[in-house]
Amino acid sequence: MPSDRNHGAVADSAEDRLKALLLRALEGDAAAYERFLDDVAGYLRGTLRRRLRSCESDIEDVLQEILIALHKGLHTYRQQVPLTAWIAAIVRHKVADHYRHHAQHEALNDPIDEQHIDLFVESTAESVEASRDIEQLLKKLPDKQRVSIAAVRLNGMSIAETAKVMGLSESAVKVGIHRGIKALTRRIRGQAD
Repeated sequence: MPSDRNHGAVADSAEDRLKALLLRALEGDAAAYERFLDDVAGYLRGTLRRRLRSCESDIEDVLQEILIALHKGLHTYRQQVPLTAWIAAIVRHKVADHYRHHAQHEALNDPIDEQHIDLFVESTAESVEASRDIEQLLKKLPDKQRVSIAAVRLNGMSIAETAKVMGLSESAVKVGIHRGIKALTRRIRGQAD
């Protein structure tokens, strides 16, 4: 078993190699981008096998979702943030999305007594409306506040994870959340900003 120091060296070399490939890819090197995606996919398959033990048949689907999210989110990556931390945040979100989807799917397949069906239809419609309302309110906030609130309060990320992903200090994330919630409260109460 490798020592903690050896494990750290392996993690550092993977971080350095992946980051070098990504930086070359961002400069237009298509072969480096292909190698980056292949290497990331290799690392992630092991991670997903551990996290999705009960859903092994879904590993490749979740992996593809992660790779798509990485590709679409390249513009959000900041070089001062460890690449592996940025990727880990995306993995956490996609795994959570996967479990959330499965929970919703399972709930939809549970038998429901006919007499109670109206209750669920109303609550689902109300939930959709509430989600839409929250989304509209959040759109009116500055980016830092909106992203901080969405990450921590809606997606369940920690302050530290959010700070790493956004490239901010933990204090800045906390302040963004506090100010954003304060602004949202004023809007809801009909007060001017």
